[in-house]
Amino acid sequence: MEAEARPGREGEPHGDDSLMGRFDRWGLRRFSGWDAVKAVTLTTFLLLIFAGGSIRAAADELKPGLGRDIVKAIGGPAGWVADQLPFAETRRDLTSWLSPNEELSGQGFRAGPGGAGRPAVPVPTTPQPLDRLLVTGDSLSTPLDIEIARKLADQGAGVQVTRDPHLATGISNTGLVDWGQLSSSQAANDDPDAVVLFIGANEGYPMPGPNGQQVSCCGPAWEAIFRSRVGQMMDNYLNGGVERIYWLTVPTQRDPARKPIADDVNQAIRAEAAKRGGAVRVVDLIPTFTPGDTYRDSIDIDGTQTIVRESDGIHLNEEGASVAADLVLEAVDKDFDY
Repeated sequence: MEAEARPGREGEPHGDDSLMGRFDRWGLRRFSGWDAVKAVTLTTFLLLIFAGGSIRAAADELKPGLGRDIVKAIGGPAGWVADQLPFAETRRDLTSWLSPNEELSGQGFRAGPGGAGRPAVPVPTTPQPLDRLLVTGDSLSTPLDIEIARKLADQGAGVQVTRDPHLATGISNTGLVDWGQLSSSQAANDDPDAVVLFIGANEGYPMPGPNGQQVSCCGPAWEAIFRSRVGQMMDNYLNGGVERIYWLTVPTQRDPARKPIADDVNQAIRAEAAKRGGAVRVVDLIPTFTPGDTYRDSIDIDGTQTIVRESDGIHLNEEGASVAADLVLEAVDKDFDY
């Protein structure tokens, strides 16, 4: 026997009601297409003022191609607008829950001029055993980390290589990660004998000075703050038990507008390393990849001109990373047995 339909009780929605009919009966507002346009416009505006710099940085991290070109076309103007507005700290507060900083140990970057460096500690004059090696940095550290691990494995070295890249991060931008904290955590958690550091693709952000006001790149005041941060990172690693740091310079990039930033970054690395004696080795990539401080896509490798840069004019490709890995391991060979 066919079941008899049971009408709903008065005041209740009927079983065949449409969803929009229920909204009308319950007094819920129905959104129009114009409401959607306004919501998208507001969201775009908020992303522009709070995350414009992140869009620009993300473009640099993408693989070359049409997608990267589109993001870069949007991120350039968006980043410029974000840099002009005093919302950097607000953005960091609003997005702090996305950042891994809460799980990091140690103190973040401190504002102020660069210090005198780590107190002098005798550096071993004979090679020491190398058991654990940390390779870290921003996107520049990839595929360098893979090449170093591969070369050590090919040599039969029993070295544990920890690869810890942090894409789209920078020393001058603590929005995603504060390298002041991260360097302390890496030293404590990974317990490396040595650290290879390659970072600098995303620098140039305004940083707070000793008086709390933002200092824009580039110039003596910005470089002084950046040098202080680089020195703090070096000390965090060394005070955390790391015996040696191998810090790579940023080879000249294709875009001339990036040169003042790279120059300040490299000068800071060299100056702070000099304060810490043999504990910090500068692996200078400029003579090999961009001799005369002049950008080039290819270099001579075993008598053959070989492309060593990605098409973005910033990163090293696999062939370039292999050459950089050889330079790093040449420096490591002087200090460690493995």
